[in-house]
Amino acid sequence: MDSQNFLSELKRRNVYKVAVAYAVVSWLLIQIASIVFPVFDAPPAAMKILIVLLLVGFPIALGFAWAFEITPEGIKRESEVEADKSIARRTGRKIVAMTIALAVIAAALLAFQLLRGKTATALRQDASAARTEAATAIPEKSIAVLPFDSLSEDKSNAYFADGIQDEILTKLATIADLKVISRTSTAKYKSKPENLKTVSQELGVAKILEGSVQRAGDKVRVNVQLIDARADSHLWAKSYDGDAKDIFGVESQVSQQVADALRAKLSPEEAKTLAKAPTQDPDAYDLFLRAEAETRAAQTTITAEAYDRAVALYSQAFQRDPNFALAAARMADARLREHWLVHRLNAAQLGEVRATIDHALSIAPDLAAAHIALGSFYYYAHRNYEHALAEYGRALQLQPNNSDALQYCGYIHARQGKWDESIAELNKAAELDPRDAYPRANIAGIYLNLREWSEAKRAASRALALEPRSLPAQIAVLVADVNGEGDVDAAARLARGMEADIFRFKSLIGDVGQVIGARAWVAVVQRDFSAAIANLGSDSSDPSEHRAWLTARATIGVLAGDAGTLRAEAEEARSLLEAQLRAQSDDQTAMVQLSWVYLALGRSDDAIRMAEGTPRALPIDIDHMAGPIAAAGLAEVEAGAGDTKRAIAAIRYLLAVPAGGVVSIQRLKLDPVWDPIRNDPEFQQLLAGKELIGPNK
Repeated sequence: MDSQNFLSELKRRNVYKVAVAYAVVSWLLIQIASIVFPVFDAPPAAMKILIVLLLVGFPIALGFAWAFEITPEGIKRESEVEADKSIARRTGRKIVAMTIALAVIAAALLAFQLLRGKTATALRQDASAARTEAATAIPEKSIAVLPFDSLSEDKSNAYFADGIQDEILTKLATIADLKVISRTSTAKYKSKPENLKTVSQELGVAKILEGSVQRAGDKVRVNVQLIDARADSHLWAKSYDGDAKDIFGVESQVSQQVADALRAKLSPEEAKTLAKAPTQDPDAYDLFLRAEAETRAAQTTITAEAYDRAVALYSQAFQRDPNFALAAARMADARLREHWLVHRLNAAQLGEVRATIDHALSIAPDLAAAHIALGSFYYYAHRNYEHALAEYGRALQLQPNNSDALQYCGYIHARQGKWDESIAELNKAAELDPRDAYPRANIAGIYLNLREWSEAKRAASRALALEPRSLPAQIAVLVADVNGEGDVDAAARLARGMEADIFRFKSLIGDVGQVIGARAWVAVVQRDFSAAIANLGSDSSDPSEHRAWLTARATIGVLAGDAGTLRAEAEEARSLLEAQLRAQSDDQTAMVQLSWVYLALGRSDDAIRMAEGTPRALPIDIDHMAGPIAAAGLAEVEAGAGDTKRAIAAIRYLLAVPAGGVVSIQRLKLDPVWDPIRNDPEFQQLLAGKELIGPNK
């Protein structure tokens, strides 16, 4: 057979087409394998074996195409097929069509591979850049003091180890040249975590101080070690043995040596602070450390009993050493927190608190804790924001790493409507307290007010990533779901996992959502009033919590249009609340509660009169956070009492200012609290209108 006939025969027998088809199929198989093999963790040799098999199969496929033909009767040797019965041409067209289809698929897979490769490369580059940025973003002069292990046989001595850690941290926090992480965040870790590099990244620090304390009678041993967390390498370790009365010297030595190791520049005032002991009386100091432990417990339980125990111990420490300014300042601060979070102090009690703060400042005018206490006195007791900011600012001058002072500044600026300043300060506080959910939850609350729903949920999500049970963050999410998106089902799913919260927020003034609690409020918006009652949880023996529980039941009866069935609860609540207001006429929580109780009893004029008290005390132009809540609460009572004109005027105003946490178009459409005025034409016009969006409107 000459060469020309041979080539013609190759073409007739579709050998060329089979060669091209085989190449396309092989290409496709290699593309599929490159995707599938990694999924099943195939060994690297698997791809090599596949390629070899495909290469070996190529001449076999060509030989098959030359020697055989596919006929309607099956595969036959080419020599056995009569020329007039050959369908090789038709088979060739099918091979071409199949080849084109497979080539398109292979090309698509190749494009996918290339795109995936670029994306993966970009992701790796982004991750690498992020790691590099994180590493470079961590200041060299940054440190976290982790909880000290208590090695004492007496387990009740754990407070002593905590106190030494806290005092060392407090001393270091005064050094402006250092970044020092707040105790709230370091408390989330064990004294000796397994992965220091992870801790370094989570806290944003280069160095970590670990320690242990062993106390036996009057003898104390303190072991500390400074670690470069990024390299997981020890820089130095020290042991201190001595009497308990010498513990102040140990704290000062450790603080000074840490500062030296980090090459921190100390001002003369900072060096003096590091060397100074808060008291010369070891027994007074022991009482103080016990009080600090009780204060930490009170911040979790938020009960009067816990704060009272702390105050009693601070008082004993102060009585033992009248020059113990830190004990006096912390005692005043504990009483002010109780005033703000649990129950209000009367004028005489607040006068005692102010006298305690003044005494502390007369002893130690440069004590940051005393300036924080005075700032909280102006803030919590009198809402004197400018004076409070001045005191918190002075505390930050004395202790630049004080996260609490930064947070207070952020809260006050939010109340002043200085949104950008507030968010910046709370973000900075979060840098010093990176494992604390609270600053982020409060940022979410600010975004709610500004009706920036997605930003509110983003900030709340960051808080929930740190503390999944954070009530403020959970409430921010469900309020954004309802007020921003009208998604009540999403809010309900979240609410089912929440604890009953009417007692936890009894110190907050506000609209009906805070009178009955978030879980019950979501059920009310769903118009499932039986579930709302169930979501209140059980009654309490605490007088203020019992009043809140009775009020919430009566209020849900009003919202359900069935107040009569809960009249007994309303009458009992009325009696208790009126007695509370006779004893303390400025109790705004009791005013809000009593306004709803009066509605439940059909006393509409009394309800409005009582509800007017809180907005007068907290006008929106004075308090941009609490003011809208108070105004919305009055509007809700006015709606329930039938004063439609005033209620609608208030709603119209609230839609035009940052008040998204309590009034939004979506919430107006859903919330039964507005049912009494829902059919009013002006109210319907509001539903079709617009509201303020963003911080600059």
